[in-house]
Order: sequence, then structure tokens, then C-alpha cells
Amino acid sequence: MQLGRVIGTVVASERTPDLDGIKFLIVQPLDRDRKDRGEPVVAADGLAMAGPDELVYFVGSREAAQAMPEPFVPIDHAVVGIVDQLTVEPLPTPARKRSQKAPAKPKATA
Repeated sequence: MQLGRVIGTVVASERTPDLDGIKFLIVQPLDRDRKDRGEPVVAADGLAMAGPDELVYFVGSREAAQAMPEPFVPIDHAVVGIVDQLTVEPLPTPARKRSQKAPAKPKATA
């Protein structure tokens, strides 16, 4: 699943009959800080409830096709949830490696 924001809608006058009544949304993928990540995608609204500027989560590939009322329709992405609240914990900082002693310098011979 990916986090995204609805930034628009798509109107398709011609579509496969299995997609009749399905709304299409333009979704901008977001990173964990809610900043744009990559290019927007067209996603079928599997919930029939998402609207402009809403924070959603969406899936792609086979999972998208299975999220529709009629499974295995020809879509690449589907909105499967509307985000009510989002709490992002800070990423853990990598553990510091123990400092290793520098190798002993060879003694200078006179």
C-alpha cells in the first residue's frame, strides 16, 4: 500500500463495461513526510467515497484489480482506504559502530 493525496478526477466516456460506475481519481503518491514522491497515477476509487485533497492509501497491480466490486478488471491502481489520522514515528537512527583502534604505526628504524 502507498500513501497518496487525491489531486483530481478523470472522466472517461468510453470504458470496459466492468468499470461502469467506477470513479477514477488522479492520486499523487507521497513519502512518509507527506511530500510528493514520483509522478501522479490514475486510480480507480474502490470505495466510491474519496474526494479532492483527501489523504488516501492505494494499491497497484493485481491487488488493485482485486479491490474492485468486479474483481480482475483492467486497472493498474485502486484507492482502498481513506486516511483519517496519520502518525509518523521518527526513523530509528543507525547504531554507531564501535570505534576501532587505529593500527599500530611501524617503528621507525635509524
